[in-house]
Order: sequence, then structure tokens, then C-alpha cells
Amino acid sequence: MRTLLSSVLLLAASLLPFSAFADRQVTDQLGRQVTLPDRVDRVVVLQHQTLNLLVQLDATKTVVGILSNWKQQLGDGYQRLAPELTTLPTLGDLTHVDVEKLVALHPQVVFVTNYAPQEMIDQIQNLGIAVIAISLRADDKQQSRLNPVLANEEQAYNEGLKEGIRLIGQVVNHPQQAEALIKATFSQRQLTAERLKTIPVSQRIRVYMANPDFTTYGSGKYTGLMMAHAGALNVAAATVKGYKQVSMEQILAWDPQVIFVQDRYPQVIDEINQQPAWQAVDAVKNHRVYLMPEYAKAWGYPMPEALALGELWMAKKLYPEKFRDIDMQKKADEWYQRFYRTHYTGSNE
Repeated sequence: MRTLLSSVLLLAASLLPFSAFADRQVTDQLGRQVTLPDRVDRVVVLQHQTLNLLVQLDATKTVVGILSNWKQQLGDGYQRLAPELTTLPTLGDLTHVDVEKLVALHPQVVFVTNYAPQEMIDQIQNLGIAVIAISLRADDKQQSRLNPVLANEEQAYNEGLKEGIRLIGQVVNHPQQAEALIKATFSQRQLTAERLKTIPVSQRIRVYMANPDFTTYGSGKYTGLMMAHAGALNVAAATVKGYKQVSMEQILAWDPQVIFVQDRYPQVIDEINQQPAWQAVDAVKNHRVYLMPEYAKAWGYPMPEALALGELWMAKKLYPEKFRDIDMQKKADEWYQRFYRTHYTGSNE
């Protein structure tokens, strides 16, 4: 049976369109030189951040297969933004791929996360399919790590996001869309910074990001930068490296003034409101537990709308008096019309 499967895979690999038309090279975010066809119009995406970026680059038509848990990773409402994703084959996740399904799709490129196992990358490459790793971090010493220790988080994620968007745009032949997305992403931040500059560190609000199973983001993740840009103090920054589980006792000791919950994890709001232990936390006592809108993607990795919209939304929630004139519904709708080609219909509360 194994011999038969191997023969099928080798035959399928020989039929893939990649090898006959390889005539350009790119460098992925692991620093690997990858040879690609001049025109790429069939990609498989095994990383949700890259999938979200491809949708915003208006390159969804190039996607022929996606990761199995994309709805969980992107949120249940994401299918409204890209309904075509619901009909695509699913064939793996961040750390594994179904090789038989992959071969059947005849992709030219597979996008993977920076911490995808080397065996998985080798499996795909051995079929003659190009593999592009995306980290969204500009840090050549720790690119394959899930929880890095970064000397300069700001630079690593700012430059890494730009590099990642440009690389994805280059692979799928959408370079102009990539530059437009980068420009829109970084132009908004100055407004938020100007309005917060008079708030001393000692008066900044203590914030906790509540994820399922008592997990949270500390230092080394974009979420901490998101909080900092919004004028918040991430209570987990000093003791949590990366993305980890913490205890209820630790949360009680931090006693955050505000708790944010990502749009993709609404069940966490119910847990916080219903479980007795949470009722002693300042944020819960003062009803400052907020479910973030879908565009405020407080993931460990940066997304364009998180920088352009999410940080501003968070700042407005923390310091409403400084942002009374900002209409988040209008700003979100403008972004969605431009990059998702639809109206924003969600809530900003």
C-alpha cells in the first residue's frame, strides 16, 4: 500500500505545473531562497494570517486550498468577507498537511507559518511544490520560533509586516495592492500617538487580554505593541514571554482595570461574567470587559486592520474623552470597502 501511495505521489508531482515554468526567485521570511513560476495562480494557504492578507490583497481567486480550522482562527463572521473560502478544500493546519489532498490540488505554492515543522516543509518541497514561510517578523535569528525574545519588538513587527505583505504580493503577482495596503496600514498610527502623548506612564490603564483557557499574550508578541500604541499597560508583559497559560491567582494579583477579549473568542466573555473568581477583578467589578470588533485583531502577529483600526478603537475605549470625534463605524466601513470590497456591518461596542 505504501509503495502504491509513493508511486501515486511521484506521478502527481511530475504532473504539477511548477517545475516547467520556474524562472524567478524570492526570499521567504525564514531567509530561504525559493524558486517560483513567473505567474502564480494556484496557492494553498496553511496559515490564517496569510489567508487574511491574501483576501485584503484581492487575491482570493489564487487560493485553491486552505487550513482546516480557518473559521476558528479568523472568526465565524469572516466567511461573509470572503464567501468563496467556504467552498475550498481543507487539507491541514499550521503544523501538518494531508499530502494526498495537496497533490490533487496541483498548487504552485504553499504558504506555511514560520514555525511549521521542517519535516512538513520537506514533504511539500519533495513534491516539487514551492514553500513560502511567513513570520511577519523582521528578526533573522529567531524566525522559526513561536515565542521569540525580541530586542526591538516595534521594529521587528513593523518591518516584518511590511516585508510579509510585500512578499505575499510578490508571490501572487499583486505588488501594487501590497504597497497600497502597507501605506494604509501605517498612516493611521500618528493620530493615536499624538492624542496619547500627554498621558504619563504612571496614569496609563492596566489591561489584560483574555483568551480561552486562561491564555494571554505577554512580551514578544504584537498584542503587547497593540496595547502600548493604545496607551495601555499590558499586565502580562513582565512575566509572560510570548503566548502562554496563566493562573486565576496571577490574574487576581495583576488586577487589570480593563479586560479585552478577541472577537473570535466570544465564549470567554461569558466565562468571565459567570465564574465567581473573576468577580473580584477590578475590570469585572467596574464593567470594563470588552469584546473587540472583528477588525481589532489582537493576534500574536500583526494584521493591517489591527494597526490601522484596532489600535485606535482600543485607545478610544481606554480614553474616550480624547477620541470623542472619532467615528469608528465610519473608519471601519471605509477600510472594509477598500480592502474587503464590502461594507462593515459589525459593532464597535
